[in-house]
Amino acid sequence: MTITYDDVKKAQETQSKIIRKTNLEFSETFSKICGAKVFLKNEYEQKTGSFKIRGAYYKIKSLTDEQKSKGVVAASAGNHSQGVAFASSIENIPCTIVMPKTASPAKVAATKGYGAKVVLEGSTYDESWEYAQKISSETNATIIHAFDDPHVIAGQGVIGLEIMEQLPNVDEIYVPIGGGGLVAGIILAVKEKNPNVRIIGVESSSYPSMKESFEKKSLQTVKGNSTIADGISVKTPGKITFGVVRHQIDEIVTVDDSDIINAMFLLMERSKAVVEPAGAVALAYILKHKPESGKTVVPILCGGNIDMYLLGQIVSKGLSGMGRMLKISVLLKDKPGALKELVDEISSINVNIVEVIHDRLSTDVSAGSAGVTISLETEDQNQSNELINHLQGKDIKFEIIS
Repeated sequence: MTITYDDVKKAQETQSKIIRKTNLEFSETFSKICGAKVFLKNEYEQKTGSFKIRGAYYKIKSLTDEQKSKGVVAASAGNHSQGVAFASSIENIPCTIVMPKTASPAKVAATKGYGAKVVLEGSTYDESWEYAQKISSETNATIIHAFDDPHVIAGQGVIGLEIMEQLPNVDEIYVPIGGGGLVAGIILAVKEKNPNVRIIGVESSSYPSMKESFEKKSLQTVKGNSTIADGISVKTPGKITFGVVRHQIDEIVTVDDSDIINAMFLLMERSKAVVEPAGAVALAYILKHKPESGKTVVPILCGGNIDMYLLGQIVSKGLSGMGRMLKISVLLKDKPGALKELVDEISSINVNIVEVIHDRLSTDVSAGSAGVTISLETEDQNQSNELINHLQGKDIKFEIIS
């Protein structure tokens, strides 16, 4: 089935009463950092916390009454599962979601909360997908693919129509890529309105499947490596999505986890926005590789469903990566006032002490000594360096842990 601009327009009409038109927000902070006019497309504000509801809803609305009576089934570790579950609840049809056994308990609970039956099967998405196909063959339930489906692609493409309505003079749109449903839809919507708008796809460097496919001009499967951006960890792009992307995308680029962490941290601190790793990759790229000065650019922040435990790590790693978190280990004489003297020296540089761990009993701490590990928050790397030089000048022996 060929997907066209008209299909995206139909999807927009279908979505209009249910799906939010998300904000396109100018960011003074990121514009200053990048030297370009940066507008954030806030899809993390969408219902279910992700753009995925757009395609899932449009696909489910397209089903016949007979198909709806037999229900739907999907495989997903997170956002797609919640989108399909929510869309199914709106249409009041049976819904089964197959999720990997390694899926986040929070995402499993959220999916169940939308009324879906959740089946935990397999340790990877691919294994869950195989089981979803088995359920479909046994029950005749319709499979709602996460990205490689014409209706899903058209539904995601409505984001592109919204951007063109909200910012007609946009020069470049940066789009996260997993299986390619979002970027394919954006291409169909935007290039019809203005073929001069550049569409740049952004993948995790751990899963560059669309980039490799684009460069080799045929579908490629990558092995994949560990990454925090699990929402775009796709080994093989979709056949339909690749068919759109290979002919019309302007560029495909990649970012690594450190870039993503930096973007997520800055979004939280500067914009008060909680965005998941996969949702932050587009901004991560333009923060590191600045757009041409003066360009008007839109990074799509496509989701905000993040595990709370990961969120704490992002804050710590973000502070550390910017030179604003310093952890040191000091071996002190175990005598009254020794710790106070150390704290006084740290305080003299106006550095904030976040945590102190005092240890006398570990085997690597000699008798008559005490090991102290101190976590410190500084203004920036310069203040961290100032503290290090100050402690060295006071002949305080310490080791930098991170």
